[in-house]
Amino acid sequence: MQARPGERNGSASPPYQTLVWDLPVRLFHWLMAFSFAGAYLTAEMERWRTVHVTLGYTMAALVCFRIVWGWIGTDYARFSSFVRGPRATLRYVRSLFSPRPQHFTGHNPAGAVAILLMLATTMALAGSGWLLYTGRAGAWMEDGHELIAELMLALVLVHIGGVLAASLLHRENLAKAMLTGRKRADAGAKAQGRRAGTALLLLLAVLAFWWWQAGHAEAPASGATSAAQRHGAHRGDDD
Repeated sequence: MQARPGERNGSASPPYQTLVWDLPVRLFHWLMAFSFAGAYLTAEMERWRTVHVTLGYTMAALVCFRIVWGWIGTDYARFSSFVRGPRATLRYVRSLFSPRPQHFTGHNPAGAVAILLMLATTMALAGSGWLLYTGRAGAWMEDGHELIAELMLALVLVHIGGVLAASLLHRENLAKAMLTGRKRADAGAKAQGRRAGTALLLLLAVLAFWWWQAGHAEAPASGATSAAQRHGAHRGDDD
């Protein structure tokens, strides 16, 4: 089977470094990582509830941006460049146990599955959190929200493990690539534009939302407050 541009099946022309990840993709990645870490750590802190909610909303907005950028962004940011079917994914996983594993300039098929799962889980997490915070759901939603949060954490850990494994197998630092944007490319791959203007607009939008939330965030709805209080009392009884 002929490899796509940016895909290598074992041996090909010598690889080289080129700009693969544009600035919006990198900014999205690290803002998501920061927001999830912050939201997870403040989940049980009542005094940090506004921060927790703000970061949750930020994650949902970032996913919406990523979906749009997955259609109109640079080549390797588009879903069409890295989302593949089950056969291609299984073929990639099998190749990892061979002397010459498949290499992809952009996301590999296994990484694509993890990305899609994390995007979907983020929206479920933000949606359940919104229902709970606004009092549109009962205390049962809190257990569901926490379950989704733990699922998200598991996906993040699997993603990190996959990045480390791929970095070792392909002998390239994928974490550094998401910082610099530069990655080992194969025959047929072309350098991507930086899209600094889009990244700046994204960053300004996030900072503006955080600033607005800091000054205008309202107290939780009575239903959400009572649910949180009941949950806290329940935890106290368990202790």
